[in-house]
Amino acid sequence: MNRKRSIILITFMFLLSFSINQADIQAKGYGWGFKKNPNHEIPDVGKYRDILKQYGAYYVDESGEKNVYLTFDNGYEQGYTEEVLDVLKKENVPAAFFVTGHYVSSQPELIKRMVSEGHIIGNHSYHHPDFTIVTKDVMKRELESLEKAVADISDQKDMKYLRPPKGMFNETTLQWSNELGYIHVFWSLAFIDWNTHSQRGWQFAYDQIMKQIHPGAIILLHAVSEDNAKALEHLIKGLKAEGYTFKSLDDFVIKDKIPQEIYGY
Repeated sequence: MNRKRSIILITFMFLLSFSINQADIQAKGYGWGFKKNPNHEIPDVGKYRDILKQYGAYYVDESGEKNVYLTFDNGYEQGYTEEVLDVLKKENVPAAFFVTGHYVSSQPELIKRMVSEGHIIGNHSYHHPDFTIVTKDVMKRELESLEKAVADISDQKDMKYLRPPKGMFNETTLQWSNELGYIHVFWSLAFIDWNTHSQRGWQFAYDQIMKQIHPGAIILLHAVSEDNAKALEHLIKGLKAEGYTFKSLDDFVIKDKIPQEIYGY
């Protein structure tokens, strides 16, 4: 009888310890997404909008101004990023590149070029894990390791923008990112562009973006797409012709977080 009690007690203590160790993990995760809006209006993201606002995260510029923000996710190199950078330089357009540890270690010269030409390097984590199923310590290591890797090879010594791997998030990870000094940046315009075996030509990429474009759009593109690289110059010129201005995330976020009276509103 005593042996049975001991086994039960040991099992209970193990489960209690496991529960405590897992208390730092938020089980329920959200996958970022929205219904595409063909009317050139900001897409509705439902309950996500209020959640993001609560934690100072962004997916769009709601000022109503015809600004647009180019962001690229770079997990590995397919040979098109240099062409993308050439176009951005030619058209004098800023961008943000959210990179992983693999990308930094394998493409240091491209990272250096991004920084030297005035683009923002954002944090996409070192190993690209789902932050909603890891502890805060793991998330911290992922972000700090990536930030250090970029600082070691470029003139950008710190980071403030985070794009969560796989677009996964919840209230806990948003709070953790704030505590770690990061701002989540999602997107309001995207299309299936990451499949390198299913590219459909630059016109397709161009049309997908022009159909969804709206004032304040934060556009997500993947630099592994040949279509995106070929479409980029056409896209920039087309949007400029429609009255859009390309801005950096700093232009938007810093202004948004400063009281309006400072700007004389």
